[in-house]
Amino acid sequence: MADFNKILTPGDVDGGIINVVNEIPAGSNHKIEWNRKLAAFQLDRVEPAIFSKPTNYGFIPQTLDEDGDELDVLLVTEQPLATGIFLEARVIGVMKFVDDGEVDDKIVCVPADDRNNGNAYKTLSDLSQQLIKQIEFHFNHYKDLKKAGTTKVESWGDVEEAKQVIKESIERWNKQA
Repeated sequence: MADFNKILTPGDVDGGIINVVNEIPAGSNHKIEWNRKLAAFQLDRVEPAIFSKPTNYGFIPQTLDEDGDELDVLLVTEQPLATGIFLEARVIGVMKFVDDGEVDDKIVCVPADDRNNGNAYKTLSDLSQQLIKQIEFHFNHYKDLKKAGTTKVESWGDVEEAKQVIKESIERWNKQA
């Protein structure tokens, strides 16, 4: 398997088109994570079935969030994407998130070339409010059966705020490289 952090860049952050590697298909309760040291996907745990992911879940290569992992992405598609694929994605916003006291923001994206939807999704306001509510509910509660109250969606940010979060994560990556 290719080491995504070596073969991919974060993409064109200023242009709002980034590279995303998918870890978890939408609808899965398997917490699959990229193991940076081994350059391989690893099943970290199996979540309760009621907490399956509401969107695909992945990361931006060559980034580090404040929690020490690659910057997470919530990738909205109509059908689940397989673990291990990568794509160019359009940044549409950011979910500001805290997990057990650590900043763990999630960049919200859609495929950059989505002909099925006519590339209609440009901002968070283009998503249904129901989907936004489901995402927020999931992340506020998915650890409730183990450590209730340890996760919190603090706010949602626009495309420019998302780009700033990505740029800061690239800076952290470059400092540790």
